[in-house]
Amino acid sequence: MSETSATAPIDRIWPDAAADLDDAALLALTAFPPDRTWLRVNFIASIDGASDREGRSGTLGDAADRRLFDLLRRPADVVLVGAGTLQTEGYGGLRVDDASVAWRTDAGLPPHPVLATISRRLTLDPASALFQDAPVRPIVYTTASAPAGRRETLSQVADVVTVGETDADLRRVRADLAARGLHRIHSEGGPQVFGALLASGAVDALHLTIAPSLQAGGARRIATGPAAPRDARLASVLRAGDELLLHYLL
Repeated sequence: MSETSATAPIDRIWPDAAADLDDAALLALTAFPPDRTWLRVNFIASIDGASDREGRSGTLGDAADRRLFDLLRRPADVVLVGAGTLQTEGYGGLRVDDASVAWRTDAGLPPHPVLATISRRLTLDPASALFQDAPVRPIVYTTASAPAGRRETLSQVADVVTVGETDADLRRVRADLAARGLHRIHSEGGPQVFGALLASGAVDALHLTIAPSLQAGGARRIATGPAAPRDARLASVLRAGDELLLHYLL
């Protein structure tokens, strides 16, 4: 049988060694803390720090990275993704796989997490699958300066929330999600959103896959924007072949 993302073996090499972790072990290792709001970010980068290959991050990963990507979504209340990343990576309606639906149902969660995005100019297409195939009404965070006509149009398919005058305040995004009862916040980028989250102090953890490749070229880093230095503490190291899957607390 050929390897799929669901069966790709992942080993733990730190803090203690364990081979071929099952889904339950991976979920326990990456669990959201109980009884508090927690925002984590998931990224992939090459050895030389590139966050994409030919403009897309999805082309850097392999089956093991995809397995962890899906498992990180599984317990989330909401998946936060920048509008540019939604378009570049070709997101449709946010649906988790059947195994995740069953797990979430057993845990008393809705079948699918909410999709939230950030768009200052509201250039998203309300007729796209992103909205039309969404199992849960998405949330679009924007600014007071966004065009009123686009705001009205998108309001037909999503909750449109103002979180700043000309720039989105990521602290307000986090607070609004928490106020909606969406405390387990999982972000899939992109680099501008991650940079803004870091600058606002809104990030609690980073899951970073190091792809065993060198890209060179002009690819971006995983976080862009004004300098916002943060120290991080290593929580765990997983390995899948030549690939490393790192978990940091910020």
